[in-house]
Amino acid sequence: MTEPDHGTANDKTLRIPNGNNPSFTIRGRVQSFRYAWYGLALMLRSQHNAWLHAFASICIIGAGLLFGLTDGEWCGIILAIMAVWTAEALNTALEFLADAATPEFHPLVKCAKDVAAGGVLISALGSVVIGLLVLGPHLLDFLSRYF
Repeated sequence: MTEPDHGTANDKTLRIPNGNNPSFTIRGRVQSFRYAWYGLALMLRSQHNAWLHAFASICIIGAGLLFGLTDGEWCGIILAIMAVWTAEALNTALEFLADAATPEFHPLVKCAKDVAAGGVLISALGSVVIGLLVLGPHLLDFLSRYF
């Protein structure tokens, strides 16, 4: 049995089944960034936890600036912040998709949402540990100097 011929990469008529055009254009890349920014704004408008992540991110960045973190310490902090934001974005996307698939309650949809929320929790707890490891010594030093 042979595979059906769907064209080659050089075939001008080759299209991805979902209707997206795979060709690279500057205009297309700019539009992609617009969609991404819209997605971030949508997440902030629709998810209360995103506001908590934003507040925590600002506080941690402020503390890092105050303590004069090294480049390596900044890398850890930035990776931790990115992990939480990425987990929250994926959780939000899954929730939107699940609600679109079945607006009424379904126990498996609830399980999927709970597992995704658990992923955000894992990311947030890991970020707290990283924050304590990186900022803890600086905070103790700061407190010992002034108190």
